[in-house]
Amino acid sequence: MGIQKVILDKLGRTFQIRNKLLRQGLAECLGTLILVMFGCGSVAQYVLSGGSHGIFLAVNLAFGFAATLGILVCGQVSGGHLNPAVTFALCLLGREKWRKFPVYFLFQIIGSFFGAGIIFGMYYDAIQRQYEKDHKLPLGIFATYPNEHLSTANGFFDQVIGTAALIVCILAIVDPYNNPIPQGLEAFTVGFTVLVIGLSMGFNSGYAVNPARDLGPRLFTSIAGWGSIVFTHGNYWFLVPIFAPFLGTIIGVIVYQLLVGWHTEGEARDKKKESEELNVKLNDIDSAAA
Repeated sequence: MGIQKVILDKLGRTFQIRNKLLRQGLAECLGTLILVMFGCGSVAQYVLSGGSHGIFLAVNLAFGFAATLGILVCGQVSGGHLNPAVTFALCLLGREKWRKFPVYFLFQIIGSFFGAGIIFGMYYDAIQRQYEKDHKLPLGIFATYPNEHLSTANGFFDQVIGTAALIVCILAIVDPYNNPIPQGLEAFTVGFTVLVIGLSMGFNSGYAVNPARDLGPRLFTSIAGWGSIVFTHGNYWFLVPIFAPFLGTIIGVIVYQLLVGWHTEGEARDKKKESEELNVKLNDIDSAAA
């Protein structure tokens, strides 16, 4: 055990990264990989088995728990955003520095890219069998695509509302002035939020509400054999889950701050001010008595 400990210690010192932002980016990469691997894995199992190994509820449960596990994996290092829309919201509120946004976005895309790659490799034979049967590669396993009834405008609205709902709930979860979640349970409540959004808003297009989670796997499938169809399908649908979530983020931040956030923060600020004034008065009384 002594030699093993020495070797492990030497490896740890060799591979330790001291740049904090890079460490956070790598953590986001791993967390997002977990999200996509488990989430898209459940979709692959459901689609490729023809429904014999999964149902719609199971897919949503998998994404909800995958979000929880992804946050638990990287939360202490990077905050566990797993979604550039979340990073964008926190930057808008001044809780994160803007230089984090492009770094997190990039590593989240990389993580989702490799998460999709893992599932593609795991279900490679099943995907090939599906291709031989239908003479086309199955869409919708890795990235989101619009249902037949969905127009681009309606899909854009769908993603805006879904992301706004996600951001409102996350801001409530991390708000220290509004029924703060017990420490350690934040990841579970975020996962529960993802589950609820999937169960109520997943029919139209699969509720991406996450530009990185959608773009990374889409890039992978384009390289893996799907080609340009992943970008052109559905009237260039791929643009919707990239841009609509950021508009939804802005709306979610405004709604939460206008209806809850600024009021709870103001109340806490007023109480703090009153407490400070009271302490000043008590100090004045003590000084006069002395």
